[in-house]
Amino acid sequence: MCNLYSLSKGQAAIRELFDGIKDRAGNLPELSEVYPDYSAPIVRNGDDGLELAQARWGLPSPQFALKGKKVDKGVTNVRNTKSPHWRRWLGPEHRCLVPFTAFSEPSRNAEDKYKPVWFALDETRPIAFFAGIFVPGWTSVRKMKEGEVTADLYAFLTTEPNAEVGKVHPKAMPVILTKVEERDAWLNSSWEDAQSLQRPLSDETLLIL
Repeated sequence: MCNLYSLSKGQAAIRELFDGIKDRAGNLPELSEVYPDYSAPIVRNGDDGLELAQARWGLPSPQFALKGKKVDKGVTNVRNTKSPHWRRWLGPEHRCLVPFTAFSEPSRNAEDKYKPVWFALDETRPIAFFAGIFVPGWTSVRKMKEGEVTADLYAFLTTEPNAEVGKVHPKAMPVILTKVEERDAWLNSSWEDAQSLQRPLSDETLLIL
């Protein structure tokens, strides 16, 4: 599953894709590598319209996964949307868009060493969006040295892979939204309508970098 992605375009490039969006993300650096629990930008519906904000990657884990553990590192990818744990956060008030320019899937080289394989829409790495879920103001211990913190959290949906991703990672790929109408539907539609977006990109849509 995808546990590493990048955003090589700045926040101005994200703002240009949305009319009237409020930028509340602060001063974002170039994010050449985004790992679990990193802070990264998301686009969500705020109290006064669309806003660009920051959140930490990794939603609250189900209780069964925390048994015997003192920290909750978070869940980065969500597949089973029928689970009661995730169902409570599937309404539009908890949906977001996660901007990215490339994402990776784990692979092994000829020496059986870990080597991520990177995917993008094309060589220019345009901005696309994962179909995300966010939970605001969640209190937990994510790292022992950090102690208890309250933070906005996010993750994104996965689905079965298309042909390109399936050659590297046959189990799953992120749900990617490339069209304006898809982004609008994800942010605003009922779950009955939005759930159809949990599907792979068409084959030959992604480029291996």
